[in-house]
Amino acid sequence: MKLISEEISQAEYIVEEANGNKNYKIRGVFLQTEIKNRNGRVYPKDILENEVRRYNTEFINKKRAFGELGHPDGPTVNLERVSHMITKLYPDGNNFIGEAKIMNTPYGKIVKGLIDEGAQLGVSSRGMGSLEQRGGVNYVGKDFYLATAADIVADPSAPDAFVEGIMENKEWVWDNGVLVEKNIDAWKREIESAKRNALAEAKVRVFKNFLKNL
Repeated sequence: MKLISEEISQAEYIVEEANGNKNYKIRGVFLQTEIKNRNGRVYPKDILENEVRRYNTEFINKKRAFGELGHPDGPTVNLERVSHMITKLYPDGNNFIGEAKIMNTPYGKIVKGLIDEGAQLGVSSRGMGSLEQRGGVNYVGKDFYLATAADIVADPSAPDAFVEGIMENKEWVWDNGVLVEKNIDAWKREIESAKRNALAEAKVRVFKNFLKNL
């Protein structure tokens, strides 16, 4: 099972003021089905419907559907980095509309400050599952697991964005109910070791290898 994250392009940050207080929210299309996204992946509608139903039951309805600030490198939500809570996720045609409120946590306060300063932030969903290639397109499998409907991320066009992509090229397996990371290759180790010397060259080399394996 691979870590799968998708940039959300149809979500916006909203600041509502009432009685001198500000409420910060994210609202928009969080998930899409039956369409090839920019990562060349397709989420079958029935698979995503079932997973969103589970996510609503087990997380949103119990007020434990959290998202993080940054690009996590695994499927588990780190409570120390939580910045917001997803409050709604419902179908609208082939889309799933979501809403989240920015919390008053340490990382939530960072998000609020960034928004107040006019920063451009992105949103990214995060899940885990297998991929089946058909006709040059990767279809997400029935084992797809939605970890969070939305993480808050920096501009995905940033120079080092591909390093985050490398983190997707891991496999995760269930071992007696526990998620265990399984590296496919040594790309990440190569980048980490290169930080001490030829980092730029290593990134270019690894990025080319990563693109070949998309």
